[in-house]
This record gives sequence, C-alpha cells and structure tokens, in this order.
Amino acid sequence: MSSKDIYKDTRKEYTKGQLDEVSISASPFEQFSQWLNDAATSGHIEPTACALGTAGTDGSPSVRMVLLKSFNESGFVFFTNYTSKKGRHLATNPKAALLFHWPILERQVRIEGRCEKISAEESDQYFYSRPRGAQLGAAVSLQSQQAQSRQTIEDSYKKLEQQVGEGRVPRPDTWGGYRLIPNEFEFWQGRESRLHDRIRYIRAQSAWERSRLWP
Repeated sequence: MSSKDIYKDTRKEYTKGQLDEVSISASPFEQFSQWLNDAATSGHIEPTACALGTAGTDGSPSVRMVLLKSFNESGFVFFTNYTSKKGRHLATNPKAALLFHWPILERQVRIEGRCEKISAEESDQYFYSRPRGAQLGAAVSLQSQQAQSRQTIEDSYKKLEQQVGEGRVPRPDTWGGYRLIPNEFEFWQGRESRLHDRIRYIRAQSAWERSRLWP
C-alpha cells in the first residue's frame, strides 16, 4: 500500500461534540476534570495517560508517555526516576508540557508550565500505595541507562526481592513525583471540515483569561 492510500483510508470527519465560550468552565481545572471524567467513562483504556514533553539544555525536545496520578489547582502530578532522561531535563530546564489525547471523544488537552519536585512525604505516600512488584521495579531500575540484557534487569529485580524478603521496600532517593504548575491550557474538540474548536486559557495573575484560537 502506498503512502497516498494510507492517508486516504485514515481520513475521517470529527462530529462528536463542540466547545464554545458559553458552555466551557471559567476554571481550566474544572473543565479538565469534566473532560477527564468523560474519558474515564467512555471506554478509554488509559484515560490518565499523557505525553510529557521536555527539553535539554541544548533545546533538543523529548516526548514520552506518563500517567497522571493526581491534580488540583496546584498542578498535575506524575512520578518517575529523577535520573531518567526526563528527570535530567527537568533538573536544568523545568519548563514542560503535557498532552492528553482521547480519540473516542475526539478531544485533546494541552497543558504547559513548569515542573517542581513534590515533597518526599508525598512521594512516599504514593510509592507505598503501589503493588509490591511495582515498588521493587522502581527501586531496582536505573531508568534510561543502557542495560546489558533483559536478563540483567530480571536478575537485579530478583536480587533485591531476595534481599528485602518480607520487609519494606525502600523508596530510592532517585524516585519520586513532579508537579507541573500550569500557565497555559488548550482544550481541543474535533469538528467537521477541520474547523476544530480550540479554547485557550492563559494565567493572568490570579485569574485565567480565555480566548478562541483558529483551528
């Protein structure tokens, strides 16, 4: 199949909703909560999955999927290894972006801001709420570093599992949470003829200013 045929087969019209300045919430956090709830009840397998974009000191971007674990008006929390590529990026350039894509609803939400580490107490609370296997996996992982083989990874996991036994799995100092503190949101709803609805919120001191963008 040629690339021309692929593009033809994947083209579709977006007809499932609309977004206007009257119905949208004055608070981007409330609007996000509504849309996340819609995604969670519409059949999406991972409604909290989002793409996290960061950039290194040379400006080179990097994007990967993470899971949103909590949010409120203070920001959006996700967890990772601080020595991973995204952790190294955020240590030198805290600016980042999240993108949620819910294709069943023909919606996207883009959030931009800066990241900061959450407290050790908050990281502990989430770490010890995870399944024990996930705790062991996080504790043993040298995330983003080159591994000699799959067997090396599995052997390291089994070694730590034996060392810990039935005891408490120690949360590494290199693993924890970040909070993205937003200064901009964009809510995108697919529409017919590619005349999509795009509503942007910009933080203006203690309020949020809304505007419509061209599709």
